[in-house]
Amino acid sequence: MGMPDSSSATAEAEAVSELSIPEAIVYATRLQRQRQLDGAEALYGRVLEAAPGHPDALHFLGLLRFQRGRPEEAVGLLLQAIAQAPDFPDFHGNLGNLYTALGRLAEAEESYRRAIALDPQRADFHNNLGVLYRVTGDQKRAEAELQRAVQLDPGHFRAYNNLGMLYAAQDKPQQAVEHYCRSITLMPEHPDGHKLLGLAYYTIGQVDEAAEVFRQWLLQQPDDPMARHMYAACSGRDVPPRAADDYIVQTFDSFAESFEEQLQTRLSYKAPELVVAALSRHLPPPARQFEVLDAGCGTGLCGPLIAAHAARLTGVDLSVGMLQRAEGKACYDRLYRIELTAFLDMPEQAEAWDVVLSADTLCYFGPLDGVFAAAGRALREGGWLAFSLEDGGERALATGHLINPHGRYAHSAGYVRKCLEDAGFVVLEMQSASLRTEGGRPVVGLIVVARAARVGGSEEKSRTS
Repeated sequence: MGMPDSSSATAEAEAVSELSIPEAIVYATRLQRQRQLDGAEALYGRVLEAAPGHPDALHFLGLLRFQRGRPEEAVGLLLQAIAQAPDFPDFHGNLGNLYTALGRLAEAEESYRRAIALDPQRADFHNNLGVLYRVTGDQKRAEAELQRAVQLDPGHFRAYNNLGMLYAAQDKPQQAVEHYCRSITLMPEHPDGHKLLGLAYYTIGQVDEAAEVFRQWLLQQPDDPMARHMYAACSGRDVPPRAADDYIVQTFDSFAESFEEQLQTRLSYKAPELVVAALSRHLPPPARQFEVLDAGCGTGLCGPLIAAHAARLTGVDLSVGMLQRAEGKACYDRLYRIELTAFLDMPEQAEAWDVVLSADTLCYFGPLDGVFAAAGRALREGGWLAFSLEDGGERALATGHLINPHGRYAHSAGYVRKCLEDAGFVVLEMQSASLRTEGGRPVVGLIVVARAARVGGSEEKSRTS
């Protein structure tokens, strides 16, 4: 893989000979938290060579495999850990998290309940079970578990945020606001409470109040990229032409390992499938024949869908956490941590690609002319560009693009078409579609396929709806 890991796996593994097994595990978990996964995995392997079946090593290695995007392996390792130490509650709690991420919700509930039975006073277990119930629609039991979490640990800011989201979904904005404020009081440096409070005001139409939340947050933490971006999104002041790199990194490194957010966004999320399905309508039958770039690959959801067309599949993204999950899909030949326009503009990428696709990435760009021009230079003659955007509708007609208070950009269909044509593309398809469900409502987007030039003296008929 082209994704650098700053640790030397061999050197780290050799440290086992100089450390006791508990010391080696502590050292490995520190490397794991720092995303030095090769070194951490090598250490866990050496521990298991020295002490086969060591439950802590199996447990942490399982969590590491999940970070690498190999959740089924992760589950197997945690089950092995539980077989060695069946009464250790954390193993069951983390197994519940893995099952949740896999959508195996009945097994997740069982694991959380087992963890609670072993340690009824652990607020985290009640919080996680409450999140499970909230997202699956069992609001009564969700509230009971989350309230139990804050009773056990009045400083559990995540449980207050989750209660806020529960009340927001019940159209109880005042109660939601109260719980977000409590979270901010408990953990003012953590972004979640500030963001959720601002979005709560935005959701009920109080955009000025939302902007004030983010302004106050920015005053407290002037270097926080999320505070800066969200204030711009809600106030309309100093709106960047695209989301800043540090905002993307902060947002998606956090998201990559958040079981709660993953579960929420799994619901009705269809952008990768829609983009690849639209692209496939214009490609010849798959024969692993194309050089394919997944621009803004995230955790690699597009990878398995397009792999049959790819002689070589490369992914680029700014988030190390996302790239580590994409690596686990085992379908990318190369993964690079770099901003996608910067990658496309590299001299060695000129006319290097047959296909460039991008699902749910260009919604972090305002003006599109630069990224489309870069894609045009990177594609070979007749190459395909496929992507999704959020549809700005009539609101975006005046300027072609706008930033929404939730922090993502939206575009008008006419603007997208003009930018593509100015960059030398022929639009083959532009369809309206629901990309995901957010706050109980569909997020309407545009699924677009374009071609870098006419081929054979003719062009495919454009389809737009």
